[in-house]
Amino acid sequence: MHKKINRRVFVFCSMLLALPFPARAQQPTKVPRIGYLSPLDPASDSARAEAIRLALRERGYIENHNIATEYRYAGGKLDRYPELAGELVRLKVDIIVVAGADPLIRAAKNATKTIPIVMMGGGGDPVELGFVESLAHPGGNVTGFTTLNRELGGKRLELLKEAVPKLARVAVFYNPGNPSLVREVKEVLPVAARALKLTIQPCEVRAADDFERAFAALKQRPDGLYVFGSALMFGNQKRTIGFAIKSWLPSMYGTREDVEAGGLMYYGADLADSYRRVAYYVDRILKGAKPADLPVEQPMKFDFVINLQTAKKIGLTIPPELLVRATKLIK
Repeated sequence: MHKKINRRVFVFCSMLLALPFPARAQQPTKVPRIGYLSPLDPASDSARAEAIRLALRERGYIENHNIATEYRYAGGKLDRYPELAGELVRLKVDIIVVAGADPLIRAAKNATKTIPIVMMGGGGDPVELGFVESLAHPGGNVTGFTTLNRELGGKRLELLKEAVPKLARVAVFYNPGNPSLVREVKEVLPVAARALKLTIQPCEVRAADDFERAFAALKQRPDGLYVFGSALMFGNQKRTIGFAIKSWLPSMYGTREDVEAGGLMYYGADLADSYRRVAYYVDRILKGAKPADLPVEQPMKFDFVINLQTAKKIGLTIPPELLVRATKLIK
């Protein structure tokens, strides 16, 4: 009789252990954390950050539900890049999304050799810069998107020349704190300019206080303005746009937002498509893929935006054959 009771107790206890007790079944699952590293301030970067949130949502990742994001903004201060990248590494985020060009990517790469880093485009060739071994086989902890800025420089000059057939001299505003931009302005762009019979007039701007000096230093009046995309230029877009309009200068920008704010033209990667590809990388990595095995992608779609309001302000008539090639006209 005693053995039968013990056996019943044993069976009963076994059944209890097998039951899905709430404490056992509802163990909190780990929510992946994304580190978002931007060279801008929160207000300037808000549209881009929101676009990435929406792209992630399309793939089933909902902020504060099954994914969380740690945002770090440099506010245009280059010297803050290493500090902010280090903060994200100490927080042990699962992925770092770098919403900036070469210096920001390098800061993230110097901060960690293990946490996956997803580039969002911009800057120079990631192979030449040592971020990846090759586009097809990155080989380390960095992958993502590259927007072919070098190849785009010549195309942007070409479009500016088509818009202004008499164009002869172009002032090029850039931040020399970015080595890739220096190389492009000094070595790459002049080759394209010579083919188009243009003269390049480089204008270095290292800080916000340099803009007025740079404007005043233009001894020979240019026929056009080319502004390279960077955190410094984006943070001071009102200055370059205001200068171009006041001086009646046709302008080409490296970021679409500048043209939507009053610049004349933008040509570059389709940003919406770029954001969707960033979400793709995040998704693949969170599902176990290694950055080393995820090829770096190049843009397949391009935007050509013309601000017709600005064209009217500076008295420029855009040729009809150029208008039909634009992907967006701001009227």
